[in-house]
This record gives sequence, C-alpha cells and structure tokens, in this order.
Amino acid sequence: MFQGIEINAEELSDFDRSSRLEWVEANGLGGYASSTASGANTRRYHGLLVAALDPPLNRRVLLSKLEERLIVNGEAYELGCNQYPGVIYPSGHKLLVKFTLDPFPRYLYSAGGALLEKEIFAVHGRNLTVISYRLISSPGRVKLEVRPMIAGRDFHTLMRENVQFNAYVHDAPGGIMMIPYDEGSRIYLVTTGGWFARSGYWYRNFEYHQEMIRGLDFREDLFSPGYFSFDMEGGDRVFIVASRDHPEGFDPAEARERELERRRGLIDEELIEKVETIDPGLGPLLRSLFLAADSFIVRRGDGSVGLIAGYHWFSEWGRDAMISLPGLAMATGRFELAADVLRGYFGMLDRGLIPNSLLEGGGAIYNSADATLWAFNAVYLYYRSTGDLKLVGELYPKMRESIDWHLRGTRFNIHVDPSDMLLVQGEPGLQLTWMDAKVGDWVVTPRHGKAVEINALWFNALKAMSELAGALGLKEERKKFESMAEAVGRSFMRRFWNGERGCLYDCVSGEGADGTMRPNQVIALSLPFTPVPREAGASILRAVEAELLTPYGLRTLSPSDPRYKGRYQGDQMERDSAYHQGTAWPWLMGQFISAYIRYRGDEPGALERVLEMFEGFKRHIREAGLGTISEIFDGDPPHHPRGCISQAWSVAEILRAILWELPKCAGEGGRR
Repeated sequence: MFQGIEINAEELSDFDRSSRLEWVEANGLGGYASSTASGANTRRYHGLLVAALDPPLNRRVLLSKLEERLIVNGEAYELGCNQYPGVIYPSGHKLLVKFTLDPFPRYLYSAGGALLEKEIFAVHGRNLTVISYRLISSPGRVKLEVRPMIAGRDFHTLMRENVQFNAYVHDAPGGIMMIPYDEGSRIYLVTTGGWFARSGYWYRNFEYHQEMIRGLDFREDLFSPGYFSFDMEGGDRVFIVASRDHPEGFDPAEARERELERRRGLIDEELIEKVETIDPGLGPLLRSLFLAADSFIVRRGDGSVGLIAGYHWFSEWGRDAMISLPGLAMATGRFELAADVLRGYFGMLDRGLIPNSLLEGGGAIYNSADATLWAFNAVYLYYRSTGDLKLVGELYPKMRESIDWHLRGTRFNIHVDPSDMLLVQGEPGLQLTWMDAKVGDWVVTPRHGKAVEINALWFNALKAMSELAGALGLKEERKKFESMAEAVGRSFMRRFWNGERGCLYDCVSGEGADGTMRPNQVIALSLPFTPVPREAGASILRAVEAELLTPYGLRTLSPSDPRYKGRYQGDQMERDSAYHQGTAWPWLMGQFISAYIRYRGDEPGALERVLEMFEGFKRHIREAGLGTISEIFDGDPPHHPRGCISQAWSVAEILRAILWELPKCAGEGGRR
C-alpha cells in the first residue's frame, strides 16, 4: 500500500471540487506530469510531460494533455474535461467512477457498460511519462481514440495560435515526433499497438481557473496533430509514452514495475509502525509524505544532487533546501543523499555565504542572511544522526571560513556588531530573511538590523561549531566558538526579551525594538541550541499559541495587528503584500512542535496537544495537492490552502516533527 487516497464518484462529478484536487508525478530531474482529479488542467503549469531541459531548470510543457473518446457499440463517449469560456466541455468527469493515488494517479471511467482505467506515471531520471489504458470490462470490442494536445512552451508562459508553431508531424518508430518551435520543444509520442490518424487543428480558449484567480492571463490555445486509435477488448492494456527522446527499447510495463518497486523502497514501514504505536492515524499521512519527500530531490545536469523548493513553479533555493534537508533526507534515513546536498552547497560558498537561489542558465544569487546559518544547523543534525566525522572534517574549513566572514562583514551589510556579538543584516531595498516578499521596490517586511531568528541561528551555529570542533579534536577552536556563543547568548535575552508581552521582539535596531507579534521567535526555541531559558520559552509559546497558531501552521502576523491580511488572494501585488502579513505557513508548525515539546512536553496532556497539531494535515493531503502539503494557508478560517500545492519545507518539517520530535513526547514506550 502507498498513499491509498481515493476520490469517489460524487466528489468527482462536482467540477469545482474535483478540479481543485491536484496531483504531481515528479521525475527526479525537476520535470513532472501534473493535472487534477477531474482531468481538467487548471494551471499553466499542468501537463502530462513537463520536461526539464537543463535539470532541474528550463522546464517546458511539451504535452499538455490527452483527450480520449471511447466508442462502445457505435456510441461515442467523451472522457475529456476542460473549462472553456462559459462552459465545461466535455464533461468526462461525470463518467468517473473513482480517482485514486496509490502511488500513481489512476482514473476509472464507466461508459456504455465498459470500464476503462487510465494510469499515469513519470519515470525517475528521465523526461518521460507513461500513460496506460486498461479495459477492465466491456460488452464487446471497443475503440479508444486518444488525441494529444501539444504546447512546446516554457512552463511560465501561455500559448495562443501562432504562425511560428511548426505543425509538421514526423513519423517515428512506433509513433510520431514533433518539433513545434526549437529543438527544446521536441516530443515523441510512441504507442504499443494502435495507429495514428493525422487530423491537425487548433483547440482554442482553454481556461485555467487557478491562473484566473491569481490575476494572471489564463487562456490558452493548444495544437492537436491527430489521434491514436486502439481496438480493445476486455483485459487489454495499451500504453502511450511521451518523451523528449525516442524511447528505443523502452518497455513501459517493465518500467511500471521498476517504478513501483522504487517507490516501495522509499517508505520505511518500520519507522511508520513505531509511530503508529503512538497514533495509528499517522500511518497514511506518513506514507504520503515519504513519497512526497522524494519528489523534491533532483539530479542536476552535472550529476550533483539538489532540492526543488516546491511544485509547480519553484526552482532551487538554498534556504529552503537547508531547512528541508533534515526532514526530507535525514529523518527518512537517506543520509548519503543529505551529505551530497551539503557538499554541493558548501562547494558554492562565496564570501562566507551559500547561494539563496540557483539561476536558469547557471549562476547564483546570495541574498540571504539565514540560508548559510540553516546549513550549519543541517550539518550539525547530520553529525548528530550519523556520527560521520569524515563529512564534518570535509566541510569544517568552509564553515570556519564562513564564521570569519560573518565576523568581519560580508555582502548586504551582514556583519557582527562587536558591542554585543549579535548579527546585523540589511540594506535599503533588500529582503534578506525568509520573510522576503518584495513588490517592485517595496520590501514588504524589511526587518533590517538584528532579526530574532537570525541571531538564534547565529547562536546555534556557534554552538554547533564548538561541538564539531570538539569532535574533530580541535580543543582551542572549541573553546573559541563556545566563548563566542556565550557572548551571543548573554546579549540575546537582554536585547530581545519583551517583558511587557512575555515574548521576544521580532527585530532590534538603532531605531528601537520591533514588538510586532510574528512567529520568528519560535525558531529561537526550536533549534538544537537555544539561548532562551525554560520559563521564558514557555511564556513565548503561550503568546504565540494565543495569536498565531492555526491547524495548518503559524500565522506570520497577529490578527490584532492593523496590517494583518487574513486572505492570500487577488493579483500579484495583493498576494505578495499578504505573503508574510498574516498568511499561515505549515513549515513553522514543525518548529512550533519542536519548541512545544522542549518547553512544555512534560505538562499533563502535552502528547494529546501535539497529536492535535497533526490532525489538519491528515485531512489536508486529500484536499488540495493530493498526498502532499501546500506552501501556505489563509490566516483566517477556514484556512484555505494557497500558493504551491506541494512545498518542500512544508512536507519536510511535518515529517521531521513526526519522526524525530513526536517520540520524545511519547516516551520510549510509545503512547503515554
């Protein structure tokens, strides 16, 4: 068993409901297949073959979708489903008996007494998607016609009918090949059996609802070169393979079995069984998240390993990768992969900083004050989990170099204030913390000066360096870093404690202390090393719980603040202005749970309270991105999911909290 997610006919027949249920089949290169349970594409990013030409970047929607017609006893049934201006046509979602994700997306149609199953899977390590059709039963022989819809465009854009589109269809062994634009748009469609009928024309004005509500252009034209025709009888299965390169010698049935076996290996049933002794209801959530975790892990074109920050539109972000790595790779036991990612990012260290984002076409941007400090945390957690001094010894010189750069000052005014040893960051017009929304020249949450989580991470990094130096036998360096950490710790509570509200200031600078109620202070409580004493930590948690906690994460701003925005909606400017001004983030739930268990885990009812914090996610994996966790949620009830349907640090932090933190609260014997 994998995710075991099933959507019934009643839900599927409701187009508004079923078209909000999305799935992603990632291929390990940054490419994917993705659509909805209704079968209608609702985003520009949806497609059955979205290929990463320069893995994991430069992604193209090559095959947007397949439109099927099933002919039974001479009567034709349209299985497709699309939104056009003012109409849903065809209405194949009403012929769906069920949709399952287990682990592949699978549609079961009932038409004219025939049952037809459609299954889709992406092949790991290749820009290749397999679509299979299995005729489970029928009153006799049937004909299946499958019409491909070709795009060939960059996945951030949309296409309208145009004269530059090359509609020529090339014959290829077992199918056809097209090159709609440049060589990067090349696509092969190869089948097992059947024949291809050329009848090319444009389908106009597909509407993508999710783009419309995001205030973006939302209509597209797609070209169909013709259709594949298959004669089938009960028990038959046929395959269509969509690929960047001709899949010579490729056996889709064997590939399916290999991919099933690969995914079985991703799920650690032994770990799941241990968690189920605490809460049996966490098993299905964990199985989904083990598989979702793998979708973010990508092999770059040079063979190195990276992490995609989210689907559909995110690329690689250093901060996201370092926050996600413990949950995606370490808690799940994939330590070799974690080591490769850490080596890669420290290999790109420049002036003491790891990249904040990697760019298409090469290059990197280093505009982050915390990505590097999260990398220190990841290295320490890796060492604590494995005892691997070889990797620590390899990375330690780079880490020491980074500390030196922070002490003397590096990019973007990131430097240590010698008067209190706290870390300062920020320049006008720049956003360097994780609250990084920017609209034009307007930095929504600048937080320049001494930000609370940056200095908690700085303290944590110095303590980690002390521990690692000691493990490497570097006694003098151990003492040096311990002394620095003690100095930071003394300053931290003196500068950040807000005695009036019993919590921490969000940021302090020459202009004073910012008492805005934000969740960043929780990070000061959740890291392996904290400068916050027990009584103060418990007080902070009470304040945060009262104003920021939701069933799906922490709000980024208190509802009592006049700047609070409880809905993440509208055009780009409206959404960006709400991004960190009230929107709730699931990744912060993992941080909150760690802090809660540390400071309040011995209170009566603590375990039950922690288990409540996972309840929303048990529901959520069946409500938006199936089997995964969204990027953000509205701060206001009912807390609609927003942003990316599948976000790396959302998945990672809930995984880490369940696998690493929950057992601490439950004790050795399981549920207490």
